[in-house]
Amino acid sequence: MAYTTINKPSDYFNTKLYTGNGTTDTAITGVGFQPDWVWIKNRPDVRDHQIYDSIRGVTKVIGSDRTSAEATISNGLTAFGSDGFTVGADSNVNDNGDSHVAWNWLASNTTASNTDGSITSTVSANTTSGFSIVKYTGTESAGATVGHGLGVAPDVIIVKNYAVTKEWNVYHSANTSTPQNEYLIFNTADPTNTNANRWNNTAPTSSIFTLGDGSETNGNGNTHIAYCFAEKKAFSKFGSYVGNGNADGTFVYTGFKPAFVIIKRTDDARAWFILDNKRDTGNPVDKNLYANESNAEAISERCDFLSNGFKLTTSSGGSNASGANIIYMAFAEAPLVGSNNVPATAR
Repeated sequence: MAYTTINKPSDYFNTKLYTGNGTTDTAITGVGFQPDWVWIKNRPDVRDHQIYDSIRGVTKVIGSDRTSAEATISNGLTAFGSDGFTVGADSNVNDNGDSHVAWNWLASNTTASNTDGSITSTVSANTTSGFSIVKYTGTESAGATVGHGLGVAPDVIIVKNYAVTKEWNVYHSANTSTPQNEYLIFNTADPTNTNANRWNNTAPTSSIFTLGDGSETNGNGNTHIAYCFAEKKAFSKFGSYVGNGNADGTFVYTGFKPAFVIIKRTDDARAWFILDNKRDTGNPVDKNLYANESNAEAISERCDFLSNGFKLTTSSGGSNASGANIIYMAFAEAPLVGSNNVPATAR
């Protein structure tokens, strides 16, 4: 069996940097595919995160750092293109002279109705890369189920009730010994919360995830969007590690050279740190943005991206405190060894 079926991870996930010009109809190209999920952040300014997806549609924005309902920004992201996307003059996505980062994921570029769960969902799924976008309308009925289209159980589910003001809820399979009873909040630094009314104390399966009666994930009559991820060997890894409190920090094996990593300490109030290989082209990787904050980019948590994982190079409490429990999401730049037997090299 081949080590991986994805020799070129950038066919499914890619980070794009661009400089804004403040004008309408600005095409951002070089992504390498038509993205279904585009997550944009202005780097030097205090600006909200801007999240767009192909199911909710262009001009429809939500933000990982805020609880507000979906907004329509006519001059925000205005088109998904075959090699990227187009933005208008909105300063959050195209501020003149400012550097912006866009993280892009490919789903299927199409949608399908999914009736695997008790709630019919609209799904754009990529079973090769293990990513799907799922839209559904809540019932506030404990035990309701939603089809996700991945064919395997998702390791991470990020949900936003976007019809009203509600917190983002995150399921992560490596969060604790009972992740199905717990959740993290994407828009805050809060540690792990325990409440069965998010996932009904039920782990997701290969076809569905289960909802409790909480309005964050199952608001009655409210539309919700879920971003679902299933781990794929040498492309994505969703795990946890324990910090060692030392600048010669913990090494985390992923099986690939990382392109993008999110880190979140779960036993203390700490930010969601975002690192990638385009804002930092060499080690150390330390240009941080924060999923739960509108802050400008800052030098903060430090790690090295290696050919087979990442290694913390700080004793900081947010990413490597002694004994701290930390979860992560990681996507590949290159597999450790592709099916063509070409090994990844260190930076």
